[in-house]
Amino acid sequence: MLSDIEIAQQAKLKSIFEIGSQLGIEESAIEPYGKYKAKITFNLDADKRAQSNLILVTATTPNKSGSGKTTTSVALTQGLQKIGKKAIVALREPSLGPCFGMKGGAAGGGYSQVLPMEDINLHFTGDFHAITSANNTLAALIDNYQYIHRGKSTQLRRVLWRRVLDVNDRSLRFINTGLGGSTNGVPQETGFDITPASEIMAILCLSNSFDDLKRRLGQILLGYTYEGTPFRVSDLGATGALSILLKDAINPNLVQTLEGGPAFIHGGPFANIAHGCNSIMATYAAMEHGEYAITEAGFGSDLGAEKFLNIKCRAAGIAPKATVLVTTTQSLKLHGNVPETDIKLPNKEGLSKGLENLKRHVENLQGLNQSVIVALNQFHFDSEDELSLVEEYCNNLGAAFARNEGFAKGGDGAIDLAKKVVEIVENDPSTGIEHTYDLNDSIEKKLEQIVQKIYRGSKVVLGTNARKQIKKIIELGGDKWPVCVAKTQFSFTEDAKKVGVAEGFTIHIDNLIINAGAEFIVAVAGSIMRMPGLPKEPAAMGMDINKGVITGLS
Repeated sequence: MLSDIEIAQQAKLKSIFEIGSQLGIEESAIEPYGKYKAKITFNLDADKRAQSNLILVTATTPNKSGSGKTTTSVALTQGLQKIGKKAIVALREPSLGPCFGMKGGAAGGGYSQVLPMEDINLHFTGDFHAITSANNTLAALIDNYQYIHRGKSTQLRRVLWRRVLDVNDRSLRFINTGLGGSTNGVPQETGFDITPASEIMAILCLSNSFDDLKRRLGQILLGYTYEGTPFRVSDLGATGALSILLKDAINPNLVQTLEGGPAFIHGGPFANIAHGCNSIMATYAAMEHGEYAITEAGFGSDLGAEKFLNIKCRAAGIAPKATVLVTTTQSLKLHGNVPETDIKLPNKEGLSKGLENLKRHVENLQGLNQSVIVALNQFHFDSEDELSLVEEYCNNLGAAFARNEGFAKGGDGAIDLAKKVVEIVENDPSTGIEHTYDLNDSIEKKLEQIVQKIYRGSKVVLGTNARKQIKKIIELGGDKWPVCVAKTQFSFTEDAKKVGVAEGFTIHIDNLIINAGAEFIVAVAGSIMRMPGLPKEPAAMGMDINKGVITGLS
């Protein structure tokens, strides 16, 4: 089989105006970025959204290669189109860090991709650059404020804001700035996060309009005065400048699937360090233009789906009619204690043990009042008896089941999955969300509810720093906001090596980050990094371009 990039490069793409016309979007609302991608503007229409069927795609606990959520999301969309449904997918934008690092791109795979694949995985329409520029402009402005006010009562006692870059670069996690004498600024310890971890990324993705974006930008907490008073972007006077840099980035991006159907791709917060969902604006666009709107949430359901349902859906006023839980025999075998080097080999015993991980995710989603369809991404090395084992297990759990061969066959390989989704939506749809916690609960109780109901741990232990931060959160009114847990994606616990399922463990929270603009609290569990590092053999080392043709991108 051809590689992802070879398949993408052989596809015959439609003009972006042709894609827009499929949705009834007027040309005046399409701002093209070349021939095959565009920004779109649209008038929000809650009545149209109410008539659409929103479908969430999430996954079991992944291995390092992921479970194929994006591929499944695209395949399901293509499969729904094959059976006559007007379906649109809304996805996150890939980050350059993983593209050039270890995980690769995020445009789907095989014959279930979004195109143009190279553009989407690289610079695309410049949204990540706009967010990076806005974030770092703000860092420069606050540093300049400190320089101008140095030695005065108006100088801030503590600056919280960090810089970002869309690269994996461990050397930038902690740095000193302002060195070299008084003309070069005020010396301070700071550092870089990766762009998807920027609060501005979260703000862009949770804003429901440009006005809402401006409101949220003004609320960003930059630091504290010597009197302990919060100092925000609005106090600095930088709201307008940041808004200018993001004036185009707020609009969703329109592209196409490999089979010529419309797709919206917009925003890209990571799910292990942020809330892991594409923008509300892109989801609105898919819902207002499609009978079925397919969207995904990052990593396993303990991260992506939990945050989608408890954070994004609350902010957007939406709820899925059904949730697709993606898995593979590889990831299940990994959680059955099969060595990662052997997970493609037949091992029915290891698979059986790993089904406990699937069960945990199904039960969690059902506890959130979701109708669940398990989609098993089928590979050529999967045996029939192993596939049948998973199907029987799902039936016993009360979850629908479908094999997905979208990677190898495109929409034709996802017709069974599409039919199962339609059947659920028409006969037994989810009727709302049973949230994990109430917004009026204390921060401690919200964390406890997530740990006990979703991870199945016994308790949360707050470090000294986290306990101090709770007092500031209460003073800011942030104790009424949702909580976004930053932890490893490879385990229900905070230890990436503890595969499968676990119970009775403790989650340690050493840091609480106040995202006053995004209006949620980030709780950092364990040693999670907001700036990833590169692997021993970065994917970048296998990439090249010759006569305009890119190779090695995946």
